[in-house]
Amino acid sequence: MTFRLAMIQMNAVVGDLEGNVHAICRWIREARKAKADVVVFPELAVCGYPPEDLLLMPKFLLDISRMRDRIAKVTTGLMAVVGSVVEPDHLAQRPIQEPLSDERKPFNGAWVLANGQIKGFYAKCKLPNYGVFDEERYFQPGRISPVYCLGSLRIGINICEDIWFADGPASMQARLGGAHLILNINASPYHVGKTQSRECMLAARAKDNNVIVSYTNMVGGQDELVFDGNSLVLDSNGSLLAKAKAFEEDFLLTDLQIPSIRKRLPKGFGIASKTKVDGVGVQRIRIGWMPTRQKSVTPCVTTMAHAIEESEEIYRALVLGVRDYVRKNAFSKVLVGISGGIDSALTAVIARDALGASNVMGVMMPSPYTSQESRQDSRQLGKNLGIALLNLSITGVFKVFLRLLRKSFQGCQTDTTEENLQARIRGTLLMALSNKFGYLVLTTGNKSEMSVGYATLYGDMAGGFAVIKDVPKTKVYQLSRWRSEYRGSHFERVIIPERIQVRAPSAELKPDQKDQDTLPPYPVLDAILQAYVEDNYSRSRIVKMGYDPHVVRKVMGMVDHSEYKRRQAPVGIKITPRALGKDRRMPITNRYHSGT
Repeated sequence: MTFRLAMIQMNAVVGDLEGNVHAICRWIREARKAKADVVVFPELAVCGYPPEDLLLMPKFLLDISRMRDRIAKVTTGLMAVVGSVVEPDHLAQRPIQEPLSDERKPFNGAWVLANGQIKGFYAKCKLPNYGVFDEERYFQPGRISPVYCLGSLRIGINICEDIWFADGPASMQARLGGAHLILNINASPYHVGKTQSRECMLAARAKDNNVIVSYTNMVGGQDELVFDGNSLVLDSNGSLLAKAKAFEEDFLLTDLQIPSIRKRLPKGFGIASKTKVDGVGVQRIRIGWMPTRQKSVTPCVTTMAHAIEESEEIYRALVLGVRDYVRKNAFSKVLVGISGGIDSALTAVIARDALGASNVMGVMMPSPYTSQESRQDSRQLGKNLGIALLNLSITGVFKVFLRLLRKSFQGCQTDTTEENLQARIRGTLLMALSNKFGYLVLTTGNKSEMSVGYATLYGDMAGGFAVIKDVPKTKVYQLSRWRSEYRGSHFERVIIPERIQVRAPSAELKPDQKDQDTLPPYPVLDAILQAYVEDNYSRSRIVKMGYDPHVVRKVMGMVDHSEYKRRQAPVGIKITPRALGKDRRMPITNRYHSGT
């Protein structure tokens, strides 16, 4: 039999229940027009992901539950699977004032709706509690893995982490429930390499269980997370049948050929019966509605989004993260301090691609140590981008500060204090413009600098959103080169001036300053940071990789002693498996060091 599946790769906004449900209902109507039998939405599509401590507010949970009937009403003629917080029946009518206790947590679930009725729900069994995930804080795990029967078609529904386990709910639904099709709904955050590992895992699940797998992922930015979409359908051999776009909303419509031969089921396993494996039950539930395929319905055209290279993948993640953070937080424009260096250049280009040139204002703030090359390159960058560029010299203000502090500093040598004064004057000017006009300040520090504390609190760290906070310096150069040579269809071509891309990096806070006066060469620094920050290697292991022991000790010490700075930095977009922040949570007051 032919079965038409609609997968809605939507960009939900956390907490915007009305807006999300309006979009869900609109997509259901679109799916019905497309003659879909089943339409599927991402994990927690109703409330957005992750809702975090909103889930501790009883009224928030009550408001979510009120959305279910509204969505059900528009499901005439099809079945809908909608990701939502689901409260157990005995909690649904609790008083709003009653606090949420551990033993009364809701489920991370999916409503199953069909023909205007509520047919049931699925509760996520495997709750991730690592990295950016804190699901055990908010949810209780499900204990039943239902298989929904539409005539002879059997569908298993599960959520995100569930399918990563080879012996998890998908396996039980296929082996014990006889499922032909697994609908897995997701809010799976992006990081480099995840798209490929995810697809390999899903192919293994499909092949091992002899089942078609549909993977519907969320798309969009939420604080430091970016959801990449890349929803897909795999046949029972693990071969790719259809794939949605990356980093944008999409409507993926696929016609599936479901085997007419029924899978064998355990003896006595009938409709509405249950069986259990390791305490988790498998239950079959009849929907009471069978999909029909009229001969007059035109077969849909299979969609297969093209694969994209790593630099484009990272860049589009950064653009989406900026766009959604700015728009979802109701800002109109952004401010970027333009220094003539590579970091501020890349940040400005990303902002321009995300928001349009008219919504980006660059601010040049030259000091007595700003080179003529930096001034010229900043102006050229602004011209290439077509953005407004404000020039506010800080020389006079800097002299006033020095004069004011002269008596207090008497007898002291000039050091980083005077350097940081310049950065803090710049931060003050940017925040003044932000306060006056309501624009969001984008900071320009990269992961290499943030890791070792090569940044100034209340100076270049001042702002609301850190665009390249998780991008190592070597990757900043790669992305800048890629963007200047870009020939694709997503962005207009923009050239970052060549001199910005090849000049030795410098903070220009004192005469003839270079980053390498303080730091190892960035290729060496980034390799050590990868080993220590992301791979958790010890000093001795990093030294055995071929790095100078003194350099390794210095870098590790700088990382350890800079936690207090990172804790005060603005949120930024995650693009690596272990970003600074939620992925790596180190105590500020800490006397343990990695040693040998």
